[in-house]
Amino acid sequence: MSIPVREIRARYSADTITVYQAYPPEIALPAVAAGRLVAPFKRERMTWIKPSFRWMMYRCGWATKPGQERVLSIDITREGFEWALARACLSHYDRGLHGDRAAWSRHLRTSPVRVQWDPERTLHLSALPYRSLQVGLSGEAVARYVDDWTVSVTDITATVHRVRDLVRAADVRAATEHLPVERSYPLPTPIAAHLGASG
Repeated sequence: MSIPVREIRARYSADTITVYQAYPPEIALPAVAAGRLVAPFKRERMTWIKPSFRWMMYRCGWATKPGQERVLSIDITREGFEWALARACLSHYDRGLHGDRAAWSRHLRTSPVRVQWDPERTLHLSALPYRSLQVGLSGEAVARYVDDWTVSVTDITATVHRVRDLVRAADVRAATEHLPVERSYPLPTPIAAHLGASG
């Protein structure tokens, strides 16, 4: 079965979707204790959430990159996630989606959410021929994410290390068994069109 080039694959329930972020312990540990992101997390900065576990592993290098030593699994409401996507602007100009470059640029400056489609990754962190969505939140979107959308925050760093060790031991089958089950996320048609998602 072929996989659509641009598709959100995620762990989700009827009400929530799981996204991932990686932080240093001084941000991650208070977030786990509070059940949401709290100081020293800075709301003034854009924060990127990722529905793809493997793309998060690529980004944080299996929780080894400086400042990304702790991986958080964050369950947020699907309603909030879709609010963000409906107000998002692609981080790059797409002639097929935007009327012209100037219109895209204006939208980019005013949107509280940016999205980009980046190559999905294998367990060896090699690029795959299809893409995964990253969502950047700023301004109002960050406030809503922290105060309204977040349902739970879990530190999954131990699982990340376990999967990494299995991959390094060439036991990909066992590593795969530890992965979260990610399914195609059912985007509302207008949002899918807005993001340039594959049909």
